[in-house]
Amino acid sequence: MMSEALPRVITIGETMVLVTPAFAEPLGTAADFHLDAGGAESNVASHLAHLGVPSAWVSAVGADALGDRLRATIESRGVDVRWVTSDPEAPTGVYFKDPGRGVLYYRRGSAASRMGPASISHVPLESADIVHVTGITPALSSSCSALLDTVRDRVADSDALLSFDVNHRSALWAEGAAAPVLRSFARLCDIVFVGLDEAQTLWGCETADDVRALLPEPDRLIVKDGDVGATEFHGTERVVVPAIPTEVIEAVGAGDAFAAGYLAATLQGASASDRLLAGHNQARLVLASTSDFLTEPRIQKG
Repeated sequence: MMSEALPRVITIGETMVLVTPAFAEPLGTAADFHLDAGGAESNVASHLAHLGVPSAWVSAVGADALGDRLRATIESRGVDVRWVTSDPEAPTGVYFKDPGRGVLYYRRGSAASRMGPASISHVPLESADIVHVTGITPALSSSCSALLDTVRDRVADSDALLSFDVNHRSALWAEGAAAPVLRSFARLCDIVFVGLDEAQTLWGCETADDVRALLPEPDRLIVKDGDVGATEFHGTERVVVPAIPTEVIEAVGAGDAFAAGYLAATLQGASASDRLLAGHNQARLVLASTSDFLTEPRIQKG
């Protein structure tokens, strides 16, 4: 049972059951499969909990065996799941990895897509140090978009920091629809993470400095450039930390790990360079694996 103490970080968003072939073979011919949890926000909460930061994941799942499995999986990682609800009228989302061919999503009409402002009415966002959300949520439905607006308004009236990972998913919405929405939301956040490749696709930015010029409002803007490195803009300061050379097995989930490492270091009062290094250290664990979440080893501060 989770402690009743309030978490320092609260994440909000959909997690689905991830089905992958047990071996690296096509989905159409594979015989054995592995089930796991796949969701950006629960990934961040899981990494944070492993790093010793009390964290909660807020979401909705179906009142079904898959929903129960998701809740139990995330809770087993040390994440507070007391605000995860079960919807008896909608299913838990599912997606399949087809090695070498991408993924197949079955999330339309899922329990999480039916979340709205009322879903967080009982969640003490204002008591957290950081509330973390992503650009996936507003793409799920109009009610989820309204949910994110409510999160923003409530956090703005508190001492909590609002952390936002742009996390654009082209399978959910086209660049033309996503670009203005994600930019407008990012401008109102305290901490923003965005990949340079995303910024190029969404807003035509060519460099990290271009992204900062487009988004001057966030107190801290972190622009990630794959295996090159990451740049933090904080006020007039600009700090760059190169990526750690890593043999990449699977890139999915590395951005969530980076965000968790960075946020954990932020809560520890680390310097800008150490915040970025903590993000790189956590991300490389995921890059060198096929899993979105690893239980060892912990990151080391530089």
